[in-house]
Amino acid sequence: MEREWDLFLAPYEQAVSELKVKLRGIRKQFRETSQHVPIEFVTGRVKPVDSILAKSTLRNIPIERLETEMSDIAGLRIMCQFVDDIYHVVQLLRNRKDMKIVIERDYIENKKASGYRSYHLVVEYPVQLVDGEKVLLAEIQIRTLAMNFWATIEHSLNYKYQGDFPAEIGERLKRAAEAAHQLDEEMSNIRVEIQEAQRLFSHGKGANDHFHYQKELEWGE
Repeated sequence: MEREWDLFLAPYEQAVSELKVKLRGIRKQFRETSQHVPIEFVTGRVKPVDSILAKSTLRNIPIERLETEMSDIAGLRIMCQFVDDIYHVVQLLRNRKDMKIVIERDYIENKKASGYRSYHLVVEYPVQLVDGEKVLLAEIQIRTLAMNFWATIEHSLNYKYQGDFPAEIGERLKRAAEAAHQLDEEMSNIRVEIQEAQRLFSHGKGANDHFHYQKELEWGE
């Protein structure tokens, strides 16, 4: 059974690896042309087998229909500095010919009841295997750093309480989500000043430190 899962997940591993390279390539192209870089960093993962099985049970998805009905076996996450960057990245992905967006969910304009904000895309992505092409579903989540901080904490608490938060915790999470949203709005209001400072920084003595910081982020994934 373990080998069967390895064979099943191998194309998803390939898809995640390729997509990470391509998404980081977008970031590199902006940096090389001295434009504002809308992508801060990219992470990716293939959903563990136990999580796949748990979700298939929760959603009543038969194992034989996982490929067509479970869209997040392959998952990518793009982190951005500003909310506007998220929509810029979405448009960049819409314009690409190497993937096809099949579902879009804007949880920024339409936040979840919990306070969760993010932009989700489900894409069809073709991987080339020894026996031909295989088109897989992959989910791409695009967030600001503030949104991601909140979502990471919420995910940990959700795991602890299995979704059944005490009322006080739920209310605190909602307030924290609004605080994160306010942070994003304030950063957007001074975006011009931030970007000017970053341009000066990237051409000054801090550039080398920033380069090493970015490499640490990438290797840390």
